[in-house]
Amino acid sequence: MGTGPNAFRCGIGYDSHLLVKGRKLLLGGVEIPSPRGLRGHSDGDVLSHAIVDALLGAAGLGDMGNYFPDTDPRWKNASSLKFLDAIRQLLTERRLQIVNIDTVVILDEPKLGPHMNQIKEGLAAALGINKQRVNVKAKTSEGTSPNLAAAHAVVLLVSPVPV
Repeated sequence: MGTGPNAFRCGIGYDSHLLVKGRKLLLGGVEIPSPRGLRGHSDGDVLSHAIVDALLGAAGLGDMGNYFPDTDPRWKNASSLKFLDAIRQLLTERRLQIVNIDTVVILDEPKLGPHMNQIKEGLAAALGINKQRVNVKAKTSEGTSPNLAAAHAVVLLVSPVPV
């Protein structure tokens, strides 16, 4: 790791879930109006899950399954914002601060443009950072995966002391 006054750490995360009827479509904790939602043990929020994995990776703390296994009934239908808050607390304990988060959501329908600001604000609030440190982009699969939603996340953390 770094040897100077600040140590930087980068992490990458990914998640995907099938779109199914009878579930809510939640992205970054925001409910998006849609006839289909994301199948998953928790709320299926692919964006939040990708960010959780990226943060854990940057901190060298494994992945989401280590902390929130889908075999644990405590996490059944749980809000992914709780996951983000728990990871924020882990980072704080380790004196790691979020420099920035860059994400991309891959989803054919519905269009996410009208919801982007609300998604960024929700993620920033859950992580205790300024929304200027959070970027969310939306892409489609160009029709190759109409029944799937996926998200990628890259994060940069900094520690005031070498880690």
